[in-house]
Amino acid sequence: MDLLTGGFKPGPQKISNLTAPAVFSYLDIIRKLTTPAMDIRQHLPSEADFCATRRQFLNRFGMGFGALSLAGLIGEAASPSARAALTSTSSLEPRAPHFPGTAKRVIHIFSQGGPSHIDTWDPKPEMVKYVGQDLAQIGGLPLPPQFKFTKSGQSGVEVSDLFPKIGKSIDDIAVIRSMNTDIPAHEFATVMMNTGSGRMVKPSVGSWALYGLGSENQNLPGFVALGGGLGGATNWRSAFLPGAFQGTLVSNVSAPAEKIIANIKSYHASMEDQRKQLDLLKTLNDKHSEQLNREAALEARIQSFELAFKMQTEAMDVFDVTKEPQSVRDLYGDSEMGRRMLVARRLVENGVRFVQVWAGGWDHHTDVKGNLQKQADLIDQPVGALLEDLKQRGMLKDTLVVWGGEFGRTPRHDKGARGEPGRDHHSRAFCAWMAGGGVKGGQAYGKTDDFGYDVVENKVHVHDLHATMLHLMGFDHEKLTYRYNGRDFRLTDVYGNVVKDLIA
Repeated sequence: MDLLTGGFKPGPQKISNLTAPAVFSYLDIIRKLTTPAMDIRQHLPSEADFCATRRQFLNRFGMGFGALSLAGLIGEAASPSARAALTSTSSLEPRAPHFPGTAKRVIHIFSQGGPSHIDTWDPKPEMVKYVGQDLAQIGGLPLPPQFKFTKSGQSGVEVSDLFPKIGKSIDDIAVIRSMNTDIPAHEFATVMMNTGSGRMVKPSVGSWALYGLGSENQNLPGFVALGGGLGGATNWRSAFLPGAFQGTLVSNVSAPAEKIIANIKSYHASMEDQRKQLDLLKTLNDKHSEQLNREAALEARIQSFELAFKMQTEAMDVFDVTKEPQSVRDLYGDSEMGRRMLVARRLVENGVRFVQVWAGGWDHHTDVKGNLQKQADLIDQPVGALLEDLKQRGMLKDTLVVWGGEFGRTPRHDKGARGEPGRDHHSRAFCAWMAGGGVKGGQAYGKTDDFGYDVVENKVHVHDLHATMLHLMGFDHEKLTYRYNGRDFRLTDVYGNVVKDLIA
């Protein structure tokens, strides 16, 4: 019997040869010829049916009964409350910390390469007495500090001649002279400083901060990395945390604003058309996500689409440093590092939670004096300007600024046959400093021996630094955890102590 005057007969004809309107017209006739209890529209395909993965297809048709049993065992994971919990932990909405923190935002200035601590922040003037002596306690010939140190500010903390402009803010800075890490290898120590682990890929400090506090601005990434260096995305990735907490890399802030973040702006579709396209995409992705029980990777992708759309207006404004008065631009200096520091201030001023500024180039195996001077000249004015600018705007009190590298340098001559005089890698002692955000400034914390070779007082491991940073943000580092693979992970692993003497 022909049901359609066009001669279509059910059976051997493939339904895939029909257009969608023809299929629904055919089904509509079927519905009219059947009883209400046999309404075939109840069996029509829905949008969600087109979002199934191959694994789901096999699961439904090959292991359906097994899936029914499994659903009973893990029903809680697929419950609305479980889905809501996942969505809330993946959200960038602002969240309250464990207790009131003094730091609402963080700027981490990472001087990758291993700055020489005895030339920058840990003066050792007595070393000149040992020049030419082969000393077993340091494994070779001493290389004394190449720069003078001067007591600065009301606190009288010694500052190297390398940093006259940063030194103007020494009363707001807490210098840590007793830092140490595990292994003096760049790759390991760099990832350790940025993630708390040198071996396993774990979330970065910025990702943990964003996970704990959320973002104050939903139109910008909550975590931005300006520049980049050894190890690449490993240092700002979210690892097993939801992808929404991963850092956004901005390689070149000197480019025109619309090119700083590639493909952020569409030149082919209006904002209205993009909004319609995004809404349709979100509808389809939401249905797909429901089938995947709110899989974190897909949730992060949905959020990234929305964020990219919102960034078209606000991000272009924030990265455009020409909107700053000329006097402010002059304060930071006309250089790549000056623009990075200025953009960092503009980002945190506009609600970005964590900004990491990469300032590498400190691996000085040769000509340590000349190379250190060049690197210090690149950061002294911009970092000094950042501290001054934040304080003038009343932002330093709740913005934590952290400076440091992954390790220090040896107090002896480099023995790698790469030239003289230089210094080799050293993990047993190095320096870092913190300012603002509730830090007790105007102090030098910890002590190394007469050569800066070993820590002899108030040792601060990288885990301790991370624990202190989290404390300033309002977190108990032992309780800020994320469950993954059946274990509760945290930034400080099973280590770390808050250095309370650094807190005001």
